[in-house]
Amino acid sequence: MSGWDEVIAAVGAAQQGREGGHEALLAQWEATAVDDHARRCVLAHYLADGEPELAEEVAWDEVALREYAPLADDALAAIGIPSTRGMAPSLHLNLGDGYLRQGRVDEARTQLAAGLEAADALGDDGYGALVLGGLERLAARLATDG
Repeated sequence: MSGWDEVIAAVGAAQQGREGGHEALLAQWEATAVDDHARRCVLAHYLADGEPELAEEVAWDEVALREYAPLADDALAAIGIPSTRGMAPSLHLNLGDGYLRQGRVDEARTQLAAGLEAADALGDDGYGALVLGGLERLAARLATDG
């Protein structure tokens, strides 16, 4: 069974580009119970980032959003996200970006709309600004490319 400490360590290794970081995320995925939607959401979110192939990236982003759906609002409090809703804009942004790069414009628009709808859950901080900026860039790309 995987706990938050192990998940966060694997995420850190992957984000820092350490050798074996992606493999550590996969190992945590395998060690996490199928009904542990909180950990699986976080793991899938970061597994998507490490995929070199767009199809696999999008598949993990879809898993992350699917695992997010049943979460209670406080399910991510243990890792410093007081309201689970605060993760939704990033999940929708990543999936929308992937869909657009695959040419799935209508699905990208749907994800953008969902991300913007949930954007009020973002904090007034660097993370919130980063995600909101990403949503704005996705909207601009859809306006020109889609």
